[in-house]
Amino acid sequence: MQKSSATLTIRNVPQRVVRNLKAIAKRRHRSMEQEVRDLLEEYVGERSAVLRQIEGSWESQSRRPSATEVEKWISAGRR
Repeated sequence: MQKSSATLTIRNVPQRVVRNLKAIAKRRHRSMEQEVRDLLEEYVGERSAVLRQIEGSWESQSRRPSATEVEKWISAGRR
C-alpha cells in the first residue's frame, strides 16, 4: 500500500541554509529534496516519541504540570 503524501512549498529560505542542505545531500548521495524529507521525518518522529513518553509518565503522576511549568521547562532546555 502506498502512503499518501502532500506537497510543501517553503519560501524565503536563507541561501546559507540551502547551500548547507545541498552539501549534506551531496555527501549522502541523495537529492536535497530527499534530505529535507528525511530531516522533517526524523524531527517530527522524534518529537512524537518524546510526547508519547511524556504523556505516559503523566499517567503515573498525582497531577499534571501547568502550562506555565511546561513553558519554564522548555525555556530551560533551550539555554
